[in-house]
Amino acid sequence: MPPRRRPVIAVEPVVVATTGAASQLDPFLSYLRAECGMSANTLAAYGTDLRQFFEWLSGRGIRSAAAVDLKVLSAWLEHLHGRNLAVATIARRLVSLKMYFRFLVLDGILSKSAVDLLNSPKLWQHLPTVLSPETVDRLLAAPGMGGEDSYPLRDRAVLAVLYATGCRASEVAGLRVSDIRLKDRYCRCLGKGNKERIVGLNPVAVAALEAYLQHERPKLVGSRDSDSLFVTRSGRVFSRIVVWHLVKKYAARVGISKKVSPHTMRHSFATHMLAGGAEIRALQELLGHASIRTTQVYTHVEHSRLKAIHAKCHPRG
Repeated sequence: MPPRRRPVIAVEPVVVATTGAASQLDPFLSYLRAECGMSANTLAAYGTDLRQFFEWLSGRGIRSAAAVDLKVLSAWLEHLHGRNLAVATIARRLVSLKMYFRFLVLDGILSKSAVDLLNSPKLWQHLPTVLSPETVDRLLAAPGMGGEDSYPLRDRAVLAVLYATGCRASEVAGLRVSDIRLKDRYCRCLGKGNKERIVGLNPVAVAALEAYLQHERPKLVGSRDSDSLFVTRSGRVFSRIVVWHLVKKYAARVGISKKVSPHTMRHSFATHMLAGGAEIRALQELLGHASIRTTQVYTHVEHSRLKAIHAKCHPRG
């Protein structure tokens, strides 16, 4: 079997000055890509965060990374708070800065980093949005309702795979036909850090994939030699943005009032698995989490659901 390759994701080219605080941005992003195995999406986010910081520095006449001290960093954080950014967004931008300045120290460009003296802002633990199994069923049945969808079998297969596997949007978009084992009801997906894992397919997803592969994918691919599982009407590989738009489209059609995204399907998968008795370690492997702490948020979701049921049903609730 040919080696698994991550789908190519377009990353905005980095255009920076060759001198000053931004001079090491290209080497830094190359380091993250080659040494840390970070995804193209993560690299794009770090690059955007840092470019905005460098532009802000330039506006204040600061050209050298060595001139970035606590006073400058405090002014930067105050600037971010003044833009009414979410605490999570500010925390991520601070992580980008810390990573960059640690790289400068590691490379011998700086002897020390003032950024490490800053603490990340405290984050409230927001419980993820979860759909009920009945709502998921309505969402999966949405493609084809009204006869206005060009490729309802493909769209239903995308939604069914999202929920059946708990995969991220980028992972579903990157699936290949050779990754699918319908008879054995599983598929292989490539996650963060190019880590491959096996995820199961339920009967609903298997049926949806069989219908799509038989009736719609041959028309979409045509004479092209493509192994991509999900393709657009022009035969191109799906992107995570296309998956996101599909989920939003059908959620609106069935009247789901919550903010729904592909990650909502992932959250729903995880919560429903725990409710069905899945072990937290097994769920960690299915979701592709590097740390069990990331998976444990779903135990809080399940506890929240049980508390709500108790309050509703207990005579003294």
